[in-house]
Amino acid sequence: MFDFLLTPEQRRLRAEVREFVKQIPRQLLLDMDANRVHYPREFITAAAERRLLGLRFPPEYGGRGLDWASEIVALEEVGVLGMSLGCLYSLVSIVGEAVHAFGNAEQKERFLKPTVQGRLTCAEALTEPRGGSDFFGTTSVARKEGDRYVLRGQKRFIVGAEGADYFLVYARTDPSAPPHKGISAFLVERGPGVHVEYIYGLMGTRGGGAGRVVFRDAVVPAANLLGEENGAAAIFYRMMIPERMTSAAGAIGLARAALEVAARYSTKRKAFGRKIKEFQAVSFRVADSITRLDAARGLLYATARAVDAGAEPGLARRLVSESKKFATEAAWQVVNDAMQIMGGIGYTDVYPIEKMLRDARLALIWTGTNEVMNLIVQHEYYRELQATASEARDVEQDAAAAEKTEEKVYE
Repeated sequence: MFDFLLTPEQRRLRAEVREFVKQIPRQLLLDMDANRVHYPREFITAAAERRLLGLRFPPEYGGRGLDWASEIVALEEVGVLGMSLGCLYSLVSIVGEAVHAFGNAEQKERFLKPTVQGRLTCAEALTEPRGGSDFFGTTSVARKEGDRYVLRGQKRFIVGAEGADYFLVYARTDPSAPPHKGISAFLVERGPGVHVEYIYGLMGTRGGGAGRVVFRDAVVPAANLLGEENGAAAIFYRMMIPERMTSAAGAIGLARAALEVAARYSTKRKAFGRKIKEFQAVSFRVADSITRLDAARGLLYATARAVDAGAEPGLARRLVSESKKFATEAAWQVVNDAMQIMGGIGYTDVYPIEKMLRDARLALIWTGTNEVMNLIVQHEYYRELQATASEARDVEQDAAAAEKTEEKVYE
């Protein structure tokens, strides 16, 4: 993030996170990418020891009570480690948001506090085999039986499934209700009836224990219902913010790292007797990459400020969706350009660019595909356009023949 936009406290936080990131063993990253490590719990523990998890949550739960503008600073720095560690780091913020915003005092003590302190690990169980972007089409069912629910169904592509102590799970609790009024959210602890049945072999973003979780008559105490029964729609809409903010910030960090590797390479590598940075084909790619990252940061920072200021929900949904879409697409392009700058050596494991490319591709898909981001952005824009039609100058009337209404044919 630009220094002139940061407070002294935010600059100190950035330095603190950078120092933490520098201490992460290179071998851990290699082992994760080679699928020798499926869930790096020690990474979560190390971050918790430095009080770097759940930065936005109150100190009584182990956080620092910071705002989104501060958290995105930390998220970008963690992002240089790759998408897998960035995602595991973000899960505390994502799942923690649901517990902090919708949980009762007991749930915050039982789940939020130990999660922020690194004593419990979590995962969000949302996607199903028959429904990815169609959240309200969930087929998992939780049946109320006295003071408990019996949960049946399955979720897949769950990052952290291999090592999570508990899952934030959405399930249908009223099959007769409209889709958006019949789903509830639960905090489901690992135990009998909760089975991680498959760990995916991924193109990139490896080592985070992404798997398919099956619930076979898993008993969930009624005390683990999050928010109101059949009220998960409100939780889902709120969760758009941390899911997409963390995705955008992490992608920026990853792409920044790729650009730095390629730019440094361009100051050393020579072709035709000149350093390749002197060739326009290289230097203009660097310029385009810088511009993309600066634009993505600017949009994300504005979004963070809007959310911190309590922006109207529709505007917040639009901005976080814009940020996720723009930042992840910018990151994908920057990493591709970094590989092109480096040429053949960038396609090998001598440099980390090939791993970054594999990681970056997932960012355009997860936490809602970028096509879904487009749907939200245009929907909220049209809604705003209609609501504010009378507030600004009607520039349509500034045309020379604007009064020729008979020429304005719409059907």
